[in-house]
Amino acid sequence: MKMTQFVIVGLGRFGSSIGRELVLLGNEVLGVDRDEEKVQELSSVLTHTVVADATEEEVLRSVGARNFDCGIVAIGDDIQASILAAILLKELGVKKVVAKAVSELHGRVLERLGVDRVIYPERDMGVRLAHQLVSPNLLDYIEISKKYTIAEMEVPSCLTGKSLANVNPRGRYGCSVVAINKPKGMIIAPNADDVLTEKDVMVVIGTNEQIEQFQNSIRR
Repeated sequence: MKMTQFVIVGLGRFGSSIGRELVLLGNEVLGVDRDEEKVQELSSVLTHTVVADATEEEVLRSVGARNFDCGIVAIGDDIQASILAAILLKELGVKKVVAKAVSELHGRVLERLGVDRVIYPERDMGVRLAHQLVSPNLLDYIEISKKYTIAEMEVPSCLTGKSLANVNPRGRYGCSVVAINKPKGMIIAPNADDVLTEKDVMVVIGTNEQIEQFQNSIRR
């Protein structure tokens, strides 16, 4: 797999978490922050770190930001700095720009600037946790768009021993089981004859409404 190069602007909790994981996944990561202490803390973790103000065009030019495959704006506490950094990364020609937003308005501004993907960490985590709290079978819940969701659901006792043909989530609710994680391994694209057991985890994709209907039908 080709190593991808990332530049992360802002090394707070969000930016440092992304950076650590990207390095673990075998990628090259440059971290940029004005806070010398944060930069020093990650200097032995990330590929490169720089103490600099990423809202200045010359700074981003000097670190070669335009040569990176993806720029991540992880600034959360300074909306003006976040917007300026995103603008500069886009103008410098970074192939893909991802930015953290702290509010809907902040996100809309970033989208209008042409940011390729806007992330709302606090909001998205809140949505996922709420769904997990009200649905005992739900292990994870990820919105892949405003309409579609991927959910991981623990198989309840009411479905144990039943085949996917018996459960028929697509026919009854419109959602599809695209994988089953069994103790012995993952089954990708399971067929109608695959039988569910109590320790299985179903990976289901569908609209938000379809997923909710399926959840309600199997709720303990």
